[in-house]
Amino acid sequence: MNLRGYLNGVQRAFEAQDGHLLGGLISLQDPHIYTNLTSIDESKTSMMVCEIVEQPLDEIVVYHLKVLRSLETTPRNVHEAYKHQSSCIQGVVKLLQALKEENWCLPVMYNACLDLRLLAQKCEECGVTSKPGEILEKAAEGLMACFRVCTADNRSADEDTKRHGMLNLVNQLFKVYFRINKLHLCKPLIRAIESSAFKDTFPLAEQITYKYFVGRKAMFDSDYKCAEEYLTFAFEMCPKIYIKNKRLILIYLVPVKMLLGYMPKQEILKMYDVLQFYELACALREGNVRKFDDVIAKHEAFFIKFGIYLLVEKLKIIAYRNLFKKVYLIMQTHQLDLQHFVQALDFVGKGDINMDETQCIVANLIYEGKIKGYISYQHNKLVVSKQNPFPALTADIQEFYELTLLDDTKTIQQKTVETLQIANKWEHENALKISENETNRRTEHLPLTQALLNLKEQQENAENESLETPLALH
Repeated sequence: MNLRGYLNGVQRAFEAQDGHLLGGLISLQDPHIYTNLTSIDESKTSMMVCEIVEQPLDEIVVYHLKVLRSLETTPRNVHEAYKHQSSCIQGVVKLLQALKEENWCLPVMYNACLDLRLLAQKCEECGVTSKPGEILEKAAEGLMACFRVCTADNRSADEDTKRHGMLNLVNQLFKVYFRINKLHLCKPLIRAIESSAFKDTFPLAEQITYKYFVGRKAMFDSDYKCAEEYLTFAFEMCPKIYIKNKRLILIYLVPVKMLLGYMPKQEILKMYDVLQFYELACALREGNVRKFDDVIAKHEAFFIKFGIYLLVEKLKIIAYRNLFKKVYLIMQTHQLDLQHFVQALDFVGKGDINMDETQCIVANLIYEGKIKGYISYQHNKLVVSKQNPFPALTADIQEFYELTLLDDTKTIQQKTVETLQIANKWEHENALKISENETNRRTEHLPLTQALLNLKEQQENAENESLETPLALH
């Protein structure tokens, strides 16, 4: 394809209002970039463009060809290409404003904005400026200019409005803001989409991307319920063929679900190569705080790379909760000596935790609702509720969700009946009572449990001796 043929193709696409074809002809991802379009002198090229292509499209094409010329130099001048692409975006804004009550040109905007962001990222990687994120932030201004044009188009008919292009731009802006770590700028964008009449009619691919980023933002804001909802949508709706994308979603979804009490299954983690979380889950179930720390240290680079290190650290409170619950189940009393907790921590390799730190851990567990009770500092005991002192970490909810709500073979009536049954069970469920024989049967081979049983026996012997001594004096 020579230059004249290319320009004629652009003009024909414009006259036919073929947005997808025209968008491809000004995209850096299209095969036309490998043809010899820049062999003619730059001034003659501009004259030829103005002769063949109508306004305001001619400005977009001129700067697109300048971008190609910058990228064909040796070495490639990425920064200059980025500047020309910024000018190209200004031309796109003029095109959007000129085509009133028409939205066939949205693919042109999508491709131009994508190229602007990718060129800005390339400039950042090459260290063009001394201030990290500066070019990406400038690129975001160009994207916002297009976004404002789309949001302002509220007089067109629903099928012709440019507001259909809002979500694509929002996703591009999310990628910029997450990269430069300015998540607070996402809030007005989220508000704009959530209040949009087209919220549920945007293309599914764009909805998945949107839910993924909003879920991540909610995760960083400690709104784990919201994060679970959005990330779950993204994971379930993402087609199975996009394994890399599903894995990326899962890396954020799993720790969020673990914080809400849902422990992941080994099969799905193995399928997406994120078995790091299975090792964490095993440590949490055992209440083995030392093992938990070892797993985090082992996979520290992985957690830091994806920005979830601090989030994973928050899971440690569940390990403490499960460890202390074992102490409660073995001691079979609602008045627990805090010294037992210190000894349990020492047994799992956390001997550096003293009584004051143990009290602090227990106080945090009570505050977070993971233990129902209070600390008696006078007697150095934890007094727990006689009913459900260690509330479940929603394991029953997970089972109900998987076996009932997700079962497509069950009718609506069956799901309704089972929902009422489980709701009644949760309402009237009392604390789990485990007999001493059952406790011994379940845990006789666990070293920690055996050590705690030995501790309990020593305590009972000491109490008996203290009772027998006064009687012997009479």
